[in-house]
Parts: sequence; structure tokens; C-alpha cells
Amino acid sequence: MKFKYIILSTLTVAILSGSTSCDKSFVNPNAATKDQVLQSASGLMGMVVGLKQQWSVGATSALYASVVTNGLTTAELRVLNTGNGDLAALEAGKGTLGANNVVLNSLFTSCNLTKVNAQLLIDNAKNVPDAGTSAGIQAYGYFFKALAIGTMSQFWEQVPVETITAADYLAGKRVSFIPRAAALTEAINLLKSADILLKATPISATFTGKVGGDINLTHTLQALIARYSLMAGKLDDAATAAGLVSPTVISAFKYDAINTNPVFTSGLSSNNVVGGNVNFGLTTAALKPDSTDGRLPFYLGGTTLSKATGFFKTTTDQIPVYLPSEMVLIKAEVLARQNKLPEAVIELNKIRQKTADPLGVTAKGTAYSGAITQADILLEIYRQRSIELYMSNMKLEDSRRFGRPAPTEVGSERNRNFYPYPSSERDNNINTPADPAI
Repeated sequence: MKFKYIILSTLTVAILSGSTSCDKSFVNPNAATKDQVLQSASGLMGMVVGLKQQWSVGATSALYASVVTNGLTTAELRVLNTGNGDLAALEAGKGTLGANNVVLNSLFTSCNLTKVNAQLLIDNAKNVPDAGTSAGIQAYGYFFKALAIGTMSQFWEQVPVETITAADYLAGKRVSFIPRAAALTEAINLLKSADILLKATPISATFTGKVGGDINLTHTLQALIARYSLMAGKLDDAATAAGLVSPTVISAFKYDAINTNPVFTSGLSSNNVVGGNVNFGLTTAALKPDSTDGRLPFYLGGTTLSKATGFFKTTTDQIPVYLPSEMVLIKAEVLARQNKLPEAVIELNKIRQKTADPLGVTAKGTAYSGAITQADILLEIYRQRSIELYMSNMKLEDSRRFGRPAPTEVGSERNRNFYPYPSSERDNNINTPADPAI
């Protein structure tokens, strides 16, 4: 007998996230109530499974929206059917991208719903008597809340990190926003809380048996601490965390015939929505990949093609939460920014000369032979990140951090710096900040 978990009604989720919608609810006598779900181990573990699905499945998921918005903003991707006005607006960027954009709204809404449901896991894990199962539930809550906040921090100047109750909302309270730097700190602290928890109380076999082991939290927590620390300019913390991530452990969202890879299903399968750009969208001579780069066929289908394949070739391709090679590139960047240039080149060459990789991403190239200056090595690190981490939703963040040409500059490599706030949020939340100019 299959048991379906109902996490929250649409109205309750909308209220908790600070937006409202009309919802007609009918009682399902065969479904568990919200209180039953939040009071039981099976219900809360079912919520974890549901949260994974909410984040990673479907055209409204944060995973799909982040890959597509980032890709169109930074020319990783191109629109194949200009009749799709929302995608065309993302590709045009600048003033063309408005607050009513459907894909942008999906990204913001999905991140906030994930954040709200993750908080429910954190708050209710104490209801489970088994320590290892309770720890797994709480740790996943920390993980997904951090992932939601960190993802929003990549695209918006300010981020809503708090959650409020339905009673608070009805009493007039609305969520507030904080600067992205503070939001990144919040995400890092959540990840560290999960790490401390799991070191004290390992996840139980019962939890893993119900939820699965596709995401190795031990390494994933450190990988995201490294990512967000780098984004926040905390270089030593980023390098330390990156060094704790195994180069052979894979954490990924996995798919089947029912729950399919959303980027392939909704974006690439029809050849009529979005597609890749030749050379990963890198147009300047200093950034273009070598014609023999092994990542050209892996990600684009060939040296002159632009199919956008990689982790999005079929309905059942897994999508990594992070690439182990991202950790190597983080270490290289930290060393370069600290002016430890020979050490940075050693890490850089691990990517350039890689012939084996747990995910199949291999450049199979030569060692770095450019100038040993900070500017030249950082440029090469940016180039390698643009190729190695293609369609991983990191490019917009990288473009800003490395000071690449902005939307209003000659040779611009991104069409926005940050996104406008969705109108659905502004219409229901007086605390919504002013939109950035670009």
C-alpha cells in the first residue's frame, strides 16, 4: 500500500512564505493531516522525500529555473523559440526583464517554499524519539534551507531568510529582507549546524532506508560551505571546507520514468525551448576552450555543436548537487587571490589535465603555460570554471566576482547584475526592496 504525504496545503505554504493565493481545499479521508505528518517519523521522512522532489523535479522547480535563468543571463544558453516571451526576456536581460517573468517567479517561489518546508523539518525533528532518525530529519532541514537561501543570494541583492506563522501573517507581519552577504552567512551557519549535529549523532539506517543515500550530507555540507564562503569572500573558510570534500563521493538528484530530469524534459528535449551556445558562450579569444578539450563533447556534443548535453541528455540523467572538481577550483581561486600563485597553478592543472573523473567531466588537456601573474591565473581559473561547471547555475555569480564586463559595458558577458523582485512578492509584502537598476 502506498502512503501519500501531504506536506502543507497551498494556502498554508503561501501564507508562511509571505504571498497569498486562492485555494479551494477538500478533505481527503485517506490522507494524513498536517499535524499527523509533523508528529511522526514516517511523516517527517516523507516530507524530506517531498522536499527533494519539490526542489528538483518539474518546470517550476528551483533546480530547473536556476539553471535556465543563469544560463540565459550569461549566454551559456540561447532561446530556440522566441515566441516564448518569458525566456526571451531572460535572454535579453537589462530593462526587458520584468517583475512578472514566469521563470523568475518560479525560482523565487520555489526557493521560498523550500525554505518554509525545511523550517518545518527543523522545528519538528524533536518529535521523533530515535536520535539518528531525528538528526537526519533536522540535518536535511538545515541543508535545504541553506540551499534555498544560498541560491537566492546568487540572483538577488537582498533575500528573505525568515519564516513566519500563519497567525503572524494574518496579524499583519511580513517577512523582511537582508543583504545577500548576511544571507550567505545565514546559509553557512545553517550548514555548519547540520555538520555539528551529524558529527554528534550520525544518521540512522532507518532514515537512510526511507529517504535514500543519493545525497551524502557529510560531504555535501562541506561543499556548500566552501561554495558560499567563497561567494562571501571568506577565503580561508572556503579552502578549509573544500579540502574536506572527497574527490570521489557523488551527491546527486536522481530521476526515473515518473520523476524526470527537469532540464532535459522541460528545456532541452523538444529542441524548441533552449539550447547551448557554441564554446559554452565564451566569445573572447582568451576564454574560448581548446578545440581538443574533452568537455566540449561531454557538455555540447562536439567541438562545433551546441546541444547542451552533459547531465541533461535523457529523462533519467542524475544532476549533481555539486561537482567534486568545483572544490579544486575553489582551492585554486583562494590561493590565487592570496597571491600564492605556484600553488594555485598546481590546483589549476588538476582540472586542465584531468583524465579521470567520477562524473565523466575531463578536459584531457595540457598544463598551464601562461604568465605567472595574479590577473592571468585568475582569468584562467574563471575560464576553467566557465567550462568545467557549465550549466551548474554558478556563472552569474562567477561573472560578478571575477569582475567580468557588466551589462552596460563594452563586451558585456552578462545581461543583468541582479534580478528584479517578483511582482507576486511585492504585491503582498511591503518589505520588498527596490529593484536594482540592472
